[in-house]
Amino acid sequence: MRTTIDFPDDLFREVKARAALDGLKLKDLITRYVEQGLRQRAAATPLRRQRSELPVARKATGQILPALTNEDIQRILDEEETPGARLD
Repeated sequence: MRTTIDFPDDLFREVKARAALDGLKLKDLITRYVEQGLRQRAAATPLRRQRSELPVARKATGQILPALTNEDIQRILDEEETPGARLD
């Protein structure tokens, strides 16, 4: 596939000189560099993200908030809807 890439002049001269010194065509050297960069990036990036153990919410103090069951959540919602109800 053909494409156009704009390199800064000094970088282009350096890459062109490197290709000549290595006895390679400019396109072959650039292809090699791109492949190496992609391989290094792939090796440095984990294949999967590690999942955090729930709960991930924290108080401003840094304390982990307790895990709530569906019943706990429903009780809190019911208390919020009840006039004069206190949340502990």
